[in-house]
Amino acid sequence: MTVRPDGHPAIADPRIGVLLVNLGTPDAPTPQAVRRYLKQFLSDRRVVEIPALIWQPILRGIILNTRPKKSAHAYAQVWTDEGSPLGAITRRQAQALQARADGIVSVAHAMRYGQPAIGPAIDALAAAGCRRILVAPLYPQYCSATTATVVDAVHAHLATLRWQPALRVLPPYHDDASYIDALKTSVEGGLATLDFVPDVLVASFHGMPERTLHLGDPYHCQCRKTARLLSDALGRPVEVAFQSRFGRAKWLEPATDVTLARLGGEGKSVAIFAPGFAADCLETLEELAIRGQEQFVAAGGTRFAYLPCLNDSAPGMAMLEALVRRELGGWL
Repeated sequence: MTVRPDGHPAIADPRIGVLLVNLGTPDAPTPQAVRRYLKQFLSDRRVVEIPALIWQPILRGIILNTRPKKSAHAYAQVWTDEGSPLGAITRRQAQALQARADGIVSVAHAMRYGQPAIGPAIDALAAAGCRRILVAPLYPQYCSATTATVVDAVHAHLATLRWQPALRVLPPYHDDASYIDALKTSVEGGLATLDFVPDVLVASFHGMPERTLHLGDPYHCQCRKTARLLSDALGRPVEVAFQSRFGRAKWLEPATDVTLARLGGEGKSVAIFAPGFAADCLETLEELAIRGQEQFVAAGGTRFAYLPCLNDSAPGMAMLEALVRRELGGWL
């Protein structure tokens, strides 16, 4: 315990903070809540790189008046008693990591869009005495529209602070041995629960416009490397696909929906999983597990399985703890 002179203002003893950050979620599966969420998300210049003078009228005049109702229906299909799956799982990940942490480490979580927000989470860690904070964007593969925008938001908030904490950022871990091992354990565990042996394993990553690849974003290459290393670890091929296409631009290919329709038409059995997502969310539980299966069956397929993300499973948390402890080297 630090001894301070009489009358000295109360200052929390120094601690280390870890802030887990994921993409975000609406507060409720309602059109109003989804509209608020989409307005913030789709106004991020790293997410939509169309000039604001062109994009904002489209966003406010068309998308925010048509998409929230459809998206709210999709959220309602996967909403839980704890709230959105992404919010609930990220909260459990933070709690599980806190239980694994040393006594001088405080773990919090935040969302880039929606609640809990990054700024208040940093303020809470600082108020608890965290003068050193590791920000951990939960994106295994680096993308400017995910990892970079988290860092942008963190630094934007730090710019408002007089007493700034020291900062580290967890780097992408797409090829880290602990990540590949955790994926291998998770996939093999999921396959062991099935009553069939799938002909094809599909790794579905979130899509990005193809132009981002040509502009130098490493995301596509890192997704491919993850799949290649996992394929080697599993000892069997893994097909790569990219989901969640939006708008008229050309996106990374092959597309997940096209891939599932092709495999269904070929009579192949399929197990699909999403290694780029640290936690199950709308894009996995609704887009893949529900709509993906519908697309597969409509094309003639019969045997289909969705395998969960790492979430707060034992392999996933062991991996996250290993990554965090390594990045806290010299601080602990």
